Amino acid sequence: MSWFESIILGLVQGLTEFLPISSSAHLRLVAVAAGWDDPGAAFTAVSQIGTELAILIYFRKDIARIVTAWFRSLHDKEVRSQLEARMGWLVIIGTIPIVVLGVTFKDAIEGPFRDLRLIALSFIVLGIALGIADRLAAQAENGGRHRAAKPRKTIEQLNTRDGILFGLWQALALIPGMSRSGVTMTGGLFLGYNREAAARYSFLLAIPAVLGSGLYELGGIGGETGNVSWGPTIVATIVSFFVGYAVIAWFMSFISTRSFMPFVWYRIVVGVALLVLIWFGVLDPYAGEQIGDTIGAETG
Repeated sequence: MSWFESIILGLVQGLTEFLPISSSAHLRLVAVAAGWDDPGAAFTAVSQIGTELAILIYFRKDIARIVTAWFRSLHDKEVRSQLEARMGWLVIIGTIPIVVLGVTFKDAIEGPFRDLRLIALSFIVLGIALGIADRLAAQAENGGRHRAAKPRKTIEQLNTRDGILFGLWQALALIPGMSRSGVTMTGGLFLGYNREAAARYSFLLAIPAVLGSGLYELGGIGGETGNVSWGPTIVATIVSFFVGYAVIAWFMSFISTRSFMPFVWYRIVVGVALLVLIWFGVLDPYAGEQIGDTIGAETG
């Protein structure tokens, strides 16, 4: 990977990590469009550390309160009922599904799951699901046809059941194209939470999973088995941090007054376009893949 590639991919990572459009899929697609090799799952995971550091800084006050309350709750039963303490436990519980499934399906995630056909279908399926969830949320927030419509839940109403369900939704992000923020926010909207609450918990829930994945994949950078070297990876991570921080601030402001529909249509259009290009042979579903020749040989 060249320095230029690392800067571009860092920009892409920062721009797309917090939007419901999948950063891992966009890293793959940009590489294909530019004729570069697939940066690989290890580069994707490590570069995401930059955007998660942006999350840590942006939500530093919330995180400090959560961590402090969580530690206090270990020996003070009265603190356990406080929102911040509950959030700490819920983030831990909600992280378990993606950790277990990520380790179990590690080989598939780094190989077959990066097939462009699967990415395209993921774009379309989650786009439709997010569109339905967003429409339901909009109807509830506007009162719909019935003024007695039940109000959307806020972050203060998050409970153990919903925390676990959020975690199960997040686990779908192991499939490139699904989008970690996209699936958790979609799940949150279906669970009855408002957009801001779904987004806030989605970002907090991602912190241990993404940081853990990035640290776990450090061994895949450089060396004899790594697809990319340390220098470009570090540059991409730094770029993704600065760009990601700006995107968080914009996105949190955007969803407070706007719907997710622009992202819904974007996902569907990109997914359909990919399938059309693959169908007519313009695009190889394994384009740029380091493992493409092996998979092609095995499937005939």
